[in-house]
Order: sequence, then C-alpha cells, then structure tokens
Amino acid sequence: MKNLYDQNIATRSEHLFKVMSSQQFLQMQGLNNEIPFFIFPFKPQEQNDIEKMGRALIKKLELKGVRTLKVNLYDLSLEMLKRRKILDQIIREEETYSKRELLDDLEGILDTSKYLVPEIARRMSERVFDILFITGVGEVFPYIRSHNLLNNLQSVAKDQPLVLWFPGEYTFTPEGRSSLKLFSCLPDNAYYRAFNILDYQV
Repeated sequence: MKNLYDQNIATRSEHLFKVMSSQQFLQMQGLNNEIPFFIFPFKPQEQNDIEKMGRALIKKLELKGVRTLKVNLYDLSLEMLKRRKILDQIIREEETYSKRELLDDLEGILDTSKYLVPEIARRMSERVFDILFITGVGEVFPYIRSHNLLNNLQSVAKDQPLVLWFPGEYTFTPEGRSSLKLFSCLPDNAYYRAFNILDYQV
C-alpha cells in the first residue's frame, strides 16, 4: 500500500477524521508520556485544496461533537502587527528595508516566546476545544520557524492534541531523528517531539 502522504486528499481526509474523532486520540492514549503534538504533512502544491479539506473536516468533526480551535499563524501575525500599530509602518517603509533588516524586525516584533505563544495561549484560554490546529506555517516562514514554535508551545499546549498542518515532508533518519522539510526543499535538522498523524493508527 502506498504511503498515506502519497494518497489522494479524500483518503487522507478520511484518515484524519477517523483518527481525530477517536477517543484514543482525544484522550491522548498510547503516547508513552510524550507531548501530544502531531504533524500533518502535505505536498506544498496542494495548499489550496488542503485548506478546503480542512474547513470541511472541522465541520465534520463538529457534527461528531469534536471541537477544534484553529490558529492561522499568518492571520495571527497580521493581527498582532495591527494591534501594535506596526503593520502600516512596515508597509510604508518596506522599500527602505533590506531583506535582512525586515526579517530581523519581524522576528523581534513576533518573537515566538515573548509574543506569539502567549497570544496563542490567550486564545486557548478563551475557547473550549478538543484539538488545536496550527496552520499558515508556509506563509510565515522564515520569521516564524516550526521547531521554535513547537518547542515553546510545549509549556502551554499539552492538555489537548495539537496538529501542525505542514506544507512539506516529515521524515525520520535510521537513527530515529526527525526532520521537517518545508516546501519539500528546505530541510531543518532540528529534533521534533511530534508524531506523524498519517502514521497514527486507531
């Protein structure tokens, strides 16, 4: 049988629904004391279709009584920049920035540990949910990095399953090391304490 990563979107959607609606997944059973973080890798060229599938999956899960909280990192970044009255300034002065200067500014303004994760934690505290979806990963690269985000979320998002929707590949070396390859071409050798949800069986 082909790897689920290579199956059509409908097949993967059925798998996700089966897993996410199961008590085994929702109650975080069988994780051997690991943090309940999961990666859903998909081909970058599927981005638009995956977004449609995600919206349909959320509705289907709701009908099953499974509540989701979706945090889109790109939308969240824009909201944070607007709230701090910085977005208009960045747009207005963008031509005067070098790429390095713009990246440094965004990394500071949207610092993962100081600002981004506390904002996600605030949203989590305002909603009752069973699964946390983190999306928009590709849109916020390189000023928000997946490994840094996941590492910082460990302290605030461990009571419900978290699923990171990732445009790329999630692979493991023979030694058991994990690596996310954004857009299937940008390898990241950081270690991830997360499960590939396409491999999860119920």
